[in-house]
Amino acid sequence: MSQSKLYRSNNGILGGVCGGIADYLGWDRLLVRLLYVIVSILSAAFPGTIVYIVLWIAMPKAAVGVKEQ
Repeated sequence: MSQSKLYRSNNGILGGVCGGIADYLGWDRLLVRLLYVIVSILSAAFPGTIVYIVLWIAMPKAAVGVKEQ
C-alpha cells in the first residue's frame, strides 16, 4: 500500500473518488470502479450512493502536482 495521502483524482469520471482510492491503494482504477458498482448493487444501491457522496465531500481534491497513475 502507498504511504501517500488519500485524495480525489483529477482524472475522475464523476467525482474522482474511486480514482483517488485506486491511486492510494495502487490498484487499477477500473477494478476499483467495478468493485464499487458490484458492492453498490448488492447493497440495494442506496448505501453505496451515500458513501460516495460523503467521500466526495470529505476527500480533498488532489493538487496539480500530485502523482496519479
